[in-house]
Amino acid sequence: MKTLMRHGLAVCLALTTMCTSLLLVYSSLGGQKERPQQQQLQQQQQTAATGSAQPSAESSPPSRPGAPAGPRPLDGYLGVADHKPLKMHCRDCALVTSSGHLLRSRRGPQIDQTECVIRMNDAPTRGYGRDVGNRTSLRVIAHSSIQRILRNRHDLLNVSQGTVFIFWGPSSYMRRDGKGRVYNNLQLLSQVLPRLKAFMITRRKMLQFDELFKQETGKDRKISNTWLSTGWFTMTIALELCDRINVYGMVPPDFCRDPNHPSVPYHYYEPFGPDECTMYLSHERGRKGSHHRFITEKRVFKNWARTFNIHFFQPDWKPEPLAISHPENKPVL
Repeated sequence: MKTLMRHGLAVCLALTTMCTSLLLVYSSLGGQKERPQQQQLQQQQQTAATGSAQPSAESSPPSRPGAPAGPRPLDGYLGVADHKPLKMHCRDCALVTSSGHLLRSRRGPQIDQTECVIRMNDAPTRGYGRDVGNRTSLRVIAHSSIQRILRNRHDLLNVSQGTVFIFWGPSSYMRRDGKGRVYNNLQLLSQVLPRLKAFMITRRKMLQFDELFKQETGKDRKISNTWLSTGWFTMTIALELCDRINVYGMVPPDFCRDPNHPSVPYHYYEPFGPDECTMYLSHERGRKGSHHRFITEKRVFKNWARTFNIHFFQPDWKPEPLAISHPENKPVL
């Protein structure tokens, strides 16, 4: 009897040990399954909180913390061919003006090393690469420059670079009912060059540019007989696209009031053209007819540079800090 009891106790102990082992193994396997599920849930919660998912292995290099992964659609810029919104984002941008200050600057290599290079109108690179660089990621073009662009299309509309083109103009020129002469030209251009990444600024967006000018200057564009410059559109677009903007060739707003300021051509590619400061001052003081307010716009840019990641080179300058604080939000369009 005692022998049977000892055997029974041994069997019970063996079964208990086996059950315990099985429970440990199951617990271990179950934990391994739960951890990825918890991590996935945490990732989903983080995505919901930040509004963006983690970039995949095939996406662009990760941007700075808190920034959306990959290009985001931008409101107000529609593809000429497909009417789809522009998707573009750059961490670092070189905004290259057309100023004569860039001549003999040797800034070209520095500009070309930037992730995105932004240019204006028909400003060429061929023959000026040492000073202004050779790459172009985005070109902002006024309606008044389209004919010059078409004449130099082999140089300026080089689709092999993947350059994005944004065209702006009065809403009457951009009508899509067959009566907008600029839009009609862009449609034809897209048919001839189907790979061309051509976008246009919508009428609603143009009104927002006007409103932004009024908010920043206190002046109504139409009442003050003001035509916004391509520089105004380009700087504002750059604020939407770029985390950091390096501006090349833009003088501070009071530069031309210094009687000893150096004389440079208005455009680096027109060395015998009008003097830059003469052009700025005549437009700023003009009252009859419509004029660009170059100096007024530069005051706004200087103020934006106090808050946003904007830096000026050639000439090199930065705005003096103010005692008052500024909201840390980019101008909303």
